[in-house]
This record gives sequence, C-alpha cells and structure tokens, in this order.
Amino acid sequence: MSVTLLIEQLLNGVQLGTMLFLMASGLTLVFGVMGLINLAHGSFYMVGAYATATVTASTGSFLLGLGAGMAAAALVGALVELLVIRRLYHRPHLDQVLATFALILIFSEGTRWLFGSSPLWLSPPSWLTGFVTLPGDTRYPIYRLMLIGVGVAISIALYLLISRTRLGMRIRAGESDREMIGALGVNIAKLYTVVFALGAALAGLAGALVGALQSVQVGMGEPVLILAFVVIVIGGIGSIKGALLGALLVGVVDTLGRVYLPLFFQTFMPPSEATGVGSSLAAMLIYILMAFILAFKPKGLFSAHD
Repeated sequence: MSVTLLIEQLLNGVQLGTMLFLMASGLTLVFGVMGLINLAHGSFYMVGAYATATVTASTGSFLLGLGAGMAAAALVGALVELLVIRRLYHRPHLDQVLATFALILIFSEGTRWLFGSSPLWLSPPSWLTGFVTLPGDTRYPIYRLMLIGVGVAISIALYLLISRTRLGMRIRAGESDREMIGALGVNIAKLYTVVFALGAALAGLAGALVGALQSVQVGMGEPVLILAFVVIVIGGIGSIKGALLGALLVGVVDTLGRVYLPLFFQTFMPPSEATGVGSSLAAMLIYILMAFILAFKPKGLFSAHD
C-alpha cells in the first residue's frame, strides 16, 4: 500500500466527489425550493454528455461542446418544467416519483432513437491530455485535475449565487416560505423554471465532463443519480454546503473502499475470494456510511438553512 497509490486514489475520490456535487447540488436545490422528487435528474446528465459529444465531434472544439452540453441540459430542463413538472408541485410525492420515472423511460428511448444503441466516444482536448507530477512522484492526469478545479469553481460560484445575489435571496426565501414571497410580488412560476433549469445545467455539465472519461451511452445517468440521492441524504436535503461535504465523503469513501478493501482481505484470504468479498463490501460502503450518519444526524449533516 504505497503512498503514491494512496495519493492517487484520494485525488480520484475528490474528483468523483466534485462531479457528484454538480449532480447533487441541482437535485437538492430543486427539492429544497420546490419540494419535488425528480428521478429524471439523471436524464439531464445524459443530455449534457450526448450534446457535448455531438458538438465536439462536429466542431472539433471541446469548449464549444461543454457550452452546448450545459445549454442543451438547461433548455431541456426548462421545457420539462414548463410542460410536465409544473403540474406536479401540488401532487403527492408518489405522483412525482411515477411521473419523473416515466420521463426517464421517455428520455432513454428518445436518445436511443436519435443516436442509436452504440455508445459515443468523447476524448479530452490535446491541451488537457498528459500528466503532472505531484509530491511523492505521483503522476496524475491533467484532465482529472481540471475536473477537480471545475468542481471547486462551481461550488464557489454557487455559494456566491445563493448568498450574495438577488436570485439567491429569492431561492432562500422560496425554501422558507414560498407563499410569502409570492405575496410580495415574486413570480414563483418563473423562479421555479430558473431553479429547475439551473439544476439541469449543472447535471448536464457533470455529464459533459465525465463523458470524456467513459463512454457516452443511454442510461448513463441512472447510476450517478443513485449516488446523488445518497449524497443529499447524507449532507441534508436542501443544503448546498451539505451536498458538497456529502459528495466529497461519498467520492472518497467509495473510491478508497473499492481499492483497499480487496487488498485488506488478501492479507488473510486467497486473492480470488478476497477480491469478491472486498468488491461486494465496497459496493455497500457508502450505504453503511449513510446509515451511520443518519443514526446520529437523522436530517443529515446540515439543514437547508446552513
């Protein structure tokens, strides 16, 4: 268990955590402001990845592709809110779950109809390929470091948006008392559309960035959506700060568990058995973490107003 491997896996965990934060922050904003359970959030992740892969392949510009991915996810999110979600705000949570689950199926089949079942491939630009040498002679991909930097920048931008702008003031007020801000003249319907589109854009950005690390394919958003729900439950529903801390915890614990648990079991078990047992336990590790935190903090690490 070398120091180099530990540093590399810690960075991988932070990188996974920052991408989960982009997903979870939009999801927790939507639930905190609108009280909506949106299972279709992972579909915006997929939309962002497909739009980025398509535009990058057409133009040769990764940055144009990223912008297109965010814009496409935000536009699709706004349309979904206007056409479908707006009718669900005053419905029971079960109706919201069923309707947004139906949206997952519609998006998946629609994407398969447009792009086919074969995955698309998105490569990082040449200026983001290669490695940098970190302390301990650790060589780490530049692209993954860029993902960490983008996640940090987005978290700072979200903090400033929520705490220092008029829109952020309305979002915070909407979490506390939506009827009151409506009585004060704020257009609630417009606010909801903006918040939903913002959440979709963040999910689309995450999909666009991760699409260069894995294949872009139908259904790619659902596994990430499950992790995002774990993140917001750990961090506290409605809390951006909680989403950030929860995402980093989930990213680091999941990554280190998948690497080190099989190695740990190899110290007293045959390698083949150790790999199976370690991998199985690693897959459960974030849920064990969630159960442990909820045992002491039933509402998560932070409240919506922290």
